[in-house]
Amino acid sequence: MTETETNAYDVVVLGAGPVGENVADRTRAAGLTTAVVESELVGGECSYWACMPSKALLRPVIARADARRVPGLSQSVQGPLDASAVLAHRDYYTSDWKDDGQVGWLDSIGADLYRGHGRLTGPRTVTVTGPDGGERVLTARHAVAVCTGSRAALPGLPGLDEVRPWTSREATSAKNVPGRLIVVGGGVVATEMATVWQALGSKVTMLVRGKGLLPRMEPFAGELVAEALTEAGADVRTGTSVESVTRENGSVVAVTDNGDRIEADEILFATGRAPRTDDLGLETIGLEPGTWLDVDDSLRVTGHDWLYAVGDVNQRALLTHQGKYQARVAGAAIAARTTGETVHAQPWGAHAATADHAAVPQVVFTDPEAAAVGLSLAEAEQAGHRVKAVDVDLSTVAGAGLYADGYKGRARMVVDLEDEILRGVTLVGPGVGELIHSATIAVAGQVPVGRLWHAVPSYPTISEVWLRLLEAYRDA
Repeated sequence: MTETETNAYDVVVLGAGPVGENVADRTRAAGLTTAVVESELVGGECSYWACMPSKALLRPVIARADARRVPGLSQSVQGPLDASAVLAHRDYYTSDWKDDGQVGWLDSIGADLYRGHGRLTGPRTVTVTGPDGGERVLTARHAVAVCTGSRAALPGLPGLDEVRPWTSREATSAKNVPGRLIVVGGGVVATEMATVWQALGSKVTMLVRGKGLLPRMEPFAGELVAEALTEAGADVRTGTSVESVTRENGSVVAVTDNGDRIEADEILFATGRAPRTDDLGLETIGLEPGTWLDVDDSLRVTGHDWLYAVGDVNQRALLTHQGKYQARVAGAAIAARTTGETVHAQPWGAHAATADHAAVPQVVFTDPEAAAVGLSLAEAEQAGHRVKAVDVDLSTVAGAGLYADGYKGRARMVVDLEDEILRGVTLVGPGVGELIHSATIAVAGQVPVGRLWHAVPSYPTISEVWLRLLEAYRDA
């Protein structure tokens, strides 16, 4: 019997996606010894099955859509996309699902990588089972950070496993364009993947249980995206649930709650996420396996002063950029507590992820793009704020007209009437994804409306919508 190897570190990080990488980066920068455990590819979901491949797939789609709205160019881009070139572009941005470059980066910061499945086996203790079945025990002098992310959640339909449905992973890594694709869901993954595969040649049918698309944004965002998807040829059915799914003679057959029978080559379920905490040994420290982990604003797990849960696993904001923000905060907090420095955990302090509550930005890369930060009107009202929403038709902005003929879009600013600051901003239209950071600065910085009048937008850009929003608020 071989003796199990034990290694001690200041910090042990479970998961080497963008979140785990950023925790390791911050703790190493503070001089703490750090081990990182990864069971799949270093770089995680974002690099290989989410952000990077999906946006690499979407970029040619959006560029063609924009070009078709520009006089003098539109006639040159009426043909189909080169699907093989688009898929090759996607493969390039996933490094062909090889993680050598990201492993090299971990080496460069001095973090030790352990490949295998890591499980907590007691306080500050992680046992890693390697690909060869061997075990190593890692002990953390100060902190363990759980950064294992989330996975696609599939509904409990009988026989679903035999159907071999797509999840977000298959949708972003597929090697061929299906002739017909059913997309179940109406959120970000569903709308983005419907946009991609419809543009690449699939006949897409969307089955959406709710009243509309993008339910976490202002209602007009989903309405404009649904309108565009329909115009592109997709069949968008809202208020529709899937009752059963089978695979017959190679085709998928979905039956809806109103009795419709829909056939396709593949079916994508984009119906939510679940935490990757089911096999982490949480039961050894009094926590329930398979649950989201509750944390304070420094990302420390409730009741465990050595355990941190960063990124999707805490369910605060399931977005890569927000998880990386949390990682920077958590890494700094771990370092401060380790070295005895003052921990600044008050709202907007260096060791508090306050933006998770007040200023989370998101871009949905559909055509049109939908971007939002902070609270929607309904969310602000539910939170007890006395607010007013002002809307602007983006087509009235000179820069929008120059950007595209027939530009369609809308902007909303939610203003707190007590403090005269912005609680939220939503923008929908071609090209608005690059505008949302200005809104994020205004919301996170709690910039007074009176000061925003002095932030002069360049003419003629779509950013001039800020002036139109302020005028609408003044004149309301």
